Amino acid sequence: MEQKIFHGQMSPGDLANALVAEFNGGGLVAQRVGEGEKIAVQVATQRRRQSGGRTAMTVVLSDHEDGVVVSIGQQEWLGIAASLGKTALQVIQNPWQIVNRLDDVAADINSIQLEKRIWEVINHVAASAGVSTRISERLRTVACSYCDYANAVGDGACNACGAPMGAQQPISCMKCGYVNEIGTTYCANCGDHLPV
Repeated sequence: MEQKIFHGQMSPGDLANALVAEFNGGGLVAQRVGEGEKIAVQVATQRRRQSGGRTAMTVVLSDHEDGVVVSIGQQEWLGIAASLGKTALQVIQNPWQIVNRLDDVAADINSIQLEKRIWEVINHVAASAGVSTRISERLRTVACSYCDYANAVGDGACNACGAPMGAQQPISCMKCGYVNEIGTTYCANCGDHLPV
């Protein structure tokens, strides 16, 4: 399950509405389940689809104190694999059958890219709302451990007393938005290398 945290003013409902609007049509069905702090959106191929195999994927959107946590489950592959297998068997028996199966192959290739398309929609909606995986405004200040003065993240020394601030700076993963502990070199959520 891949997970990203988007910091800023956005709700799970905003993302759920965008996903349903984008994927409810064109051979896909998008269904929203739940309200408020936790919403699931399931995107699946239509039951009576004319070409290609079936697939489905669930996106869980949870409220976070600084934005929204997006988790995408594993894609269901069995229907796509069965459709591609049927195409392969028919082509082995008669190579000209590929002409009859072109729509199925195209639909299967399109279905394979479902997770990528979902992340593109989520990233586009987040960018439109001014939301990103960077640390939120609320977390961009760090209290000095000596005098409790609120300093901006990245300041090397306290603006009030001059004490060093380096050991107190939070680190946000640029890939998934997870706020990691101080001194961490790899993100605890996605494993991506963190800036030094």
